[in-house]
Amino acid sequence: LLAFTDTRDLQLLHFWLFLGIYLAALLGNGLIITTIACDQYLHTPMYFFLLNLALLDLGSISITVPKSLANSLWDTRLISYAGCAAQVFFLAFLFGAEYSLLTIMSYDRYVAICKPLHYGTLLGSRACVHMAAAAWVSGFLNALLHTANTFSLPLCKGNALDQFFCEIPQILKLSCSHSYLREIWLLAFLGFLVFGCFIFIMLSYVQILRAVLRIPSEQGRHKAFATCLPHLAVVSLFVSAGMLAYLKPPSISSPSLDLVVSVLYSVVPPAVNPLIYSMRNQELKDALRKILSLEDFSKIMVDTRILRAFSTFMSPMVHLVLSP
Repeated sequence: LLAFTDTRDLQLLHFWLFLGIYLAALLGNGLIITTIACDQYLHTPMYFFLLNLALLDLGSISITVPKSLANSLWDTRLISYAGCAAQVFFLAFLFGAEYSLLTIMSYDRYVAICKPLHYGTLLGSRACVHMAAAAWVSGFLNALLHTANTFSLPLCKGNALDQFFCEIPQILKLSCSHSYLREIWLLAFLGFLVFGCFIFIMLSYVQILRAVLRIPSEQGRHKAFATCLPHLAVVSLFVSAGMLAYLKPPSISSPSLDLVVSVLYSVVPPAVNPLIYSMRNQELKDALRKILSLEDFSKIMVDTRILRAFSTFMSPMVHLVLSP
């Protein structure tokens, strides 16, 4: 893997910086998951999807950052073949599911603001579970397809990746077979689907904006914007960072620039998303304040089973990625 620097002092600086970002992501997303699970007033479709988003963010940052931390601390660049395949699979899985979920969340906001009388019918508990499951399954199928295709290619151009984690475009550079064109076509098809979801999100927000501007009361408009702006900010961060990473002109590409851009789309969003969602959401802030004041500690201890189950699910992935 590509090291951030060869200087030992800067390696340790990178270790402490990434450790701080990782702990912030764990704390922020963990608090959102615990708060939504514990507060029955937050058991609504919007917060159900937000809980799923926090789980995906926890997973995605746990796939890349711990290995980078270990390499910086131990001054090594090695990752096993199985660990590399695991990183590719789980990143494709979690990023694909997250983008699908963000698309579903835009539909949730559209129905809540533009069709409020049909909200309970269109977004009942069964429908929400089915949509969330569809997001996770789509991410899994995306990961299975791309990982199997990428690692079926013969790699004969060395074993050094110009990235601090295993990434499909960097792996394709090591291929010595024309079969890599098949994966490029798959990536192009994925890009088409991503663009289609982006158009759906934008059209949803055009309708939302038109509906919000027709709300007579200023308080109503403020509440509507407060629920929509965090989601729009998260989508903008996720999409812009991804576009910068994969659509920038080759003429300006360099290992150092690729490294910075990859941090922007793989490390920053999971750490920043909890802050974005809690900044303008008064309901979430009130529930979080209640949790932090430990008014119902026994209930918190019971509902943290979600976090325990997720950590049980994630630990084999992290162990495989960290294995030398």
